[in-house]
Amino acid sequence: MKRLMCIASLLLCASLASLAHAAELPANGCAEVTVDGYKAPDYACLSQQMGNDTRAAKAASKNREAQNIGVEKRPPNKVGLATPAATSVRMGNTFGTSVKPQRP
Repeated sequence: MKRLMCIASLLLCASLASLAHAAELPANGCAEVTVDGYKAPDYACLSQQMGNDTRAAKAASKNREAQNIGVEKRPPNKVGLATPAATSVRMGNTFGTSVKPQRP
C-alpha cells in the first residue's frame, strides 16, 4: 500500500509539473522545440501569426488607395503629355524659330 501511494504521488507531481510548464506559454505564442541543441520552430503557428490579419489587410488597401493618384494630379510626362522641356529637346536649336524640328 505504501508503494502504491508513493507511485501515485510521483505521477501526480510529474503531471502537475508538466501542467505548470504548459501554462507558462503565452496564449497566442508559438512553441519552440529544442532537440540535441537544434531549435525547431512551429512553422504552422508562425504562418498563422503572419497571415490573415484583418487590420493588415485594411492598412494595405488604404496604402494602395493613397498611392493611386488621380490623373489630374499626375505630372504631364507621366500621363504622356508634351512638356516644354521635352519639346525643347526634340526641337533643338530651332525651338521657337522654325516648325521643322532639329531631331525627329
